[in-house]
Amino acid sequence: MKTTSITALVGVGGFCAAATLIAIQNLYNVMSTVPISVGLTLLIMAVLCCMLAWRVKGQIKDNRIGFDRSQLEPTRVATFLIIGKTSAWTGAIFSGIYVGMGVYVIPRMGDLVAAANDAPGVITAAIGGVVLCAAGLWLERACAAPPPTDGDSVR
Repeated sequence: MKTTSITALVGVGGFCAAATLIAIQNLYNVMSTVPISVGLTLLIMAVLCCMLAWRVKGQIKDNRIGFDRSQLEPTRVATFLIIGKTSAWTGAIFSGIYVGMGVYVIPRMGDLVAAANDAPGVITAAIGGVVLCAAGLWLERACAAPPPTDGDSVR
């Protein structure tokens, strides 16, 4: 499995931002207020990814990956890899959506009461998406198997 391309994540985020900006220009008057809980949920997910990355990195560093009770199972590491990959993509999509929304909302904060009410939720969600994307990338890269030593054979 190849590592997630940062260029692809930026491209998806940019596409989502542009699509959201186009859509929101026509549909902002029918939208409900953006709750701050969206951004907080993304930030909590990012913290969980960071905790998993820290744990996996420590276990790999101490050579404690295996099937013993005191070791971290390789299948769990693979599961954490998938969690990291999906978190990176989810963060890119959400950050793109809320950055696109922010491009519309933030300049209109002084003119529209709805924009002023939406701004904290939009800013929090955009930051949460970026942080989740970075945490997912870190978790994915933390789960990479180290190369074999010179004396070990690759099977």
